[in-house]
Amino acid sequence: MAADDGGAQGMRGMMPEAALSSGKPMPRVGMGTASFPLGATEPSTVKDVVLRAIEAGYRHFDTAAVYQTEAILGDAVAEAVRAGLVASRDDLYITSKLWLAHAHPGHVLPSLRRALRKMQMEYLDLYLIHFPVSMRLAEDPESMTYSKDDLVTMDMEGVWKEMEECQRLGLTKAIGVSNFSCKKLETLLSFATISPAANQVEVHPYCRQNKLREFCKEKGIQLCAYSPLGGKGTPWSNNAVMDCPLLKQIAMERDKTIAQVCLRWVYEQGDCVIVKSFNKSRLRENLGIFDWELTNDDRHKISTLPEWRGTLDIFVHKTGPYKTVDEFWDGEITGDK
Repeated sequence: MAADDGGAQGMRGMMPEAALSSGKPMPRVGMGTASFPLGATEPSTVKDVVLRAIEAGYRHFDTAAVYQTEAILGDAVAEAVRAGLVASRDDLYITSKLWLAHAHPGHVLPSLRRALRKMQMEYLDLYLIHFPVSMRLAEDPESMTYSKDDLVTMDMEGVWKEMEECQRLGLTKAIGVSNFSCKKLETLLSFATISPAANQVEVHPYCRQNKLREFCKEKGIQLCAYSPLGGKGTPWSNNAVMDCPLLKQIAMERDKTIAQVCLRWVYEQGDCVIVKSFNKSRLRENLGIFDWELTNDDRHKISTLPEWRGTLDIFVHKTGPYKTVDEFWDGEITGDK
């Protein structure tokens, strides 16, 4: 079956957007820049793919301190402006994330300023707390080393207060979180004076996040999906999504790829979605989700798939704040619970 780009042509300036509680609207499909092992992909390769993505119509790019791609993304954006692919940096939506070792009061603002220097930018569109846990401070602020022995409880109120200051100073247009459960969002909202604009979490047909999505809708928080194809190649990877017979059947019946079926399903939930491919043809293919729909029967069948959540046991440790994955997710392991 040929991969139909289904509307990718002519996407420039036409990407659907989601209005947020603060900042400018978020393009519904964004490109992720993480590769695993982290930092393993040649910088020139990442830069080239970002430029090709901008040419294809992507306007939303997702990075993080730990991905080690902030500087590369900044270089690509600067080159895209020079080449006339976009009129200015303002035409793009840029997200980055706070690393665990910097998730302490007094260290959030310096971390964002370091990111902006690396990216040659005056502001981000969205800055996220990457995980609801902290690590002991490292002597070197540039260090991205990770050890479960260093996991500590986050001072969520103190960290969020400084995130709010980042927005008030104009260093980011919006602030949000990543990998937060309903319970953790409730805690944050109990003291926040600026509500999180977004919550970025794992979402795919085997991890539907129905409970979290409804909570976020009620609170005006945009859900943003990562690993929409099951996170293949990541530390939490599972091939179940791409190997799923049901999804293969739906893809064949719709004359689409499995990836397009998954992305369309996430899109129909109302989520923004972060896709990651360094393959130029698949970059365009991943935008081919806007001019067709799944049927009610397709949606029903997908809703019957067993649920699992493949990520974040990396933050579970006997000496850390979370002893089990269930504790990390506050008992919200499946979206329907």
